[in-house]
Amino acid sequence: MNRGSTRLRGLAALPFLLALGAYALALAVWWDRLPDPVATHFSAVEGRADGWTGRTTVVGIGAALLLAAGVGWTATATRKALWGAWATAGFTGALLVFMLRDNLDAADARGVVSPLANLALAVGAAGLAALAGAALSRLVSAQERPAAQAEEAYARLPLGPSEVAGWSRHTGSQVLTLLGAGLLLGGLVALVLGPWSLALLFLAVGVPGLALARVRVTVDRRGLTVAPALAARPRIRVPLDDVEAASVREIDPVSDFGGWGYRVRAHRTGLVLRSGEALVVRREGGREFAVTVPDAGTAAALLNTLVARRDVAPRERD
Repeated sequence: MNRGSTRLRGLAALPFLLALGAYALALAVWWDRLPDPVATHFSAVEGRADGWTGRTTVVGIGAALLLAAGVGWTATATRKALWGAWATAGFTGALLVFMLRDNLDAADARGVVSPLANLALAVGAAGLAALAGAALSRLVSAQERPAAQAEEAYARLPLGPSEVAGWSRHTGSQVLTLLGAGLLLGGLVALVLGPWSLALLFLAVGVPGLALARVRVTVDRRGLTVAPALAARPRIRVPLDDVEAASVREIDPVSDFGGWGYRVRAHRTGLVLRSGEALVVRREGGREFAVTVPDAGTAAALLNTLVARRDVAPRERD
């Protein structure tokens, strides 16, 4: 890892460390003034408490939330997206501190009210933090994207008319795996300790996120298939009849797709698990599907060969 990359990781981790420090300080100063349990969930209309969590558990959940987000941003941050790490830390840290403040000196957590103004203040904190992150991004030197950034069409494989070939690779993201597992674990803990709304949120994001954090990419006579490494579903398939051509492209998750995971953009979709080479399939109608995977050149060449064979077959019958 070069010096610029190390500096970027440090600047991405810094806001979460600051938010964690502020949360820990608030807990230390206000500990004796907090009820047990603590009101941790509030109705959207009146802001009245409708979910509660043990005071000790609140410490762990808040810290785990900040640490999980911090690890994710630290591992995947880019210079252009550094502001996002700071905005996330500012918003999350502000909400956690406001939640503690609303519980101060409450005789019964069921009577705690959290004003909707807290959300606006948290958004404001996120905005200020984003500005700080954008300013600090200037401390990281901009790196030119590699010359291979331009799309490169690959030649076909030398297969005979009767030869059969297939290609398959596993690919995944350790960061997304850890985040998915952390959210899944947090959801299971919240199912037992509450609040239920937090449990459902963690599970709704963690389960599909973990499923798509490691996948098998396959190219064969049926086309392109992307499926979870440990399950049959959810599965992404591009039938061979729907493929016009395949190529390889260098992908930057943030600038090209706005982030990691399964992404949808105008005229293209993608399963983006890391930066680097991706297999790009141009479909009938001009839409594209991309998946980041090692040895994408071989996959593209085989897919182009299968497409050419498909197009030749009707003419031979004529």
